[in-house]
Amino acid sequence: MSRQTQAIIHADALLHNFKQLAAIAPQSHSMAVVKADAYGHGAVNVARILQHVSTRFAVAIIEEAIALRDAGITAPIVVLEGAHQAKECQMAYQHNCILVMHCEQQLLWLQACAEDKRPHIWLKVDSGMHRLGFGLNEITDIALRYKSLLSDETVIATHFACADDDDSNFTEQQRQRFEHSVAALGLPLSLANSPATVNWPNTRAHWNRLGVGVYGGSVSTHSTHNLALLPAMSLRSSILALREVAAGEGVGYGQTWVATKPSLIATVGIGYADGYPRHCPNGTPVLVRGQRASLVGRVSMDMITIDVTHIPQVKMGDTVELWGEHIAIGEVAQWAGTIDYELMTRVSQRVPRIVKYV
Repeated sequence: MSRQTQAIIHADALLHNFKQLAAIAPQSHSMAVVKADAYGHGAVNVARILQHVSTRFAVAIIEEAIALRDAGITAPIVVLEGAHQAKECQMAYQHNCILVMHCEQQLLWLQACAEDKRPHIWLKVDSGMHRLGFGLNEITDIALRYKSLLSDETVIATHFACADDDDSNFTEQQRQRFEHSVAALGLPLSLANSPATVNWPNTRAHWNRLGVGVYGGSVSTHSTHNLALLPAMSLRSSILALREVAAGEGVGYGQTWVATKPSLIATVGIGYADGYPRHCPNGTPVLVRGQRASLVGRVSMDMITIDVTHIPQVKMGDTVELWGEHIAIGEVAQWAGTIDYELMTRVSQRVPRIVKYV
């Protein structure tokens, strides 16, 4: 390929991270969450890498599950949003998917299916996130009224709003509300995502859903844990051009950066069409020849410009790391005023994902 803009996906990091997170909770089962194209890393590739350590996978919608099936992934798949339409109940049965049911309409759709062609289901409870789920005071009645739809695969799940904030007591409040509301049912539970698995031991139940941590993203606001999670993606490009800019001259759209001294400016082949955030400000770090350089001027559709005045022997074709092994994605996210989840998932399909196995 001519353009050297690539997302390198580190297979060893994915395996390391999953095993590290799973080892925290040896009494739990752990599944990898590969929704949103595995947080931008490529769902098929990630599932193939993790299929021997993750006994099932989780996605958001049925189309994501079918894409994995088409690629030969055979492990059970949990569809976290459940069915959006009645026909998806039949699709889930055909593709060995487990639907997470969060409202009565979904249960009625399932009830209308032939008894021998119903997929397994989970039930979701709203313990305080207030997006999806049955109410705390209705879950017992729901589970009893629709008992014929439950199976030995049925799990009751909830989702936390503040699990990455170990200063907040809201996670513990949610856990207590949830466990109290479902205690009489005696069914397996799923509470913890990656941050809860790390920060809140009491939430480690029958199934843990490991998402952002598998990809090396931040799982705690304080990073007080002893885990050494590795970045699973290195976003790289290369220098397309070098230009000497005199003091007083501006660079890029809007001339938002003006040189205060004679400067050497490198143009790099990546922009917001590739998923690099347009709102990254001047000073956002990148790495060139083992040294940090700073973004200067606005991010444009296909290119950025960086100040490499201080880097000796820089030349056209040099690799530029936008984030990855040396520039933490979380640091770039802070500069961009967002979170690492967004940066991962917004890397566009124009950027090839190259799986590296060593």
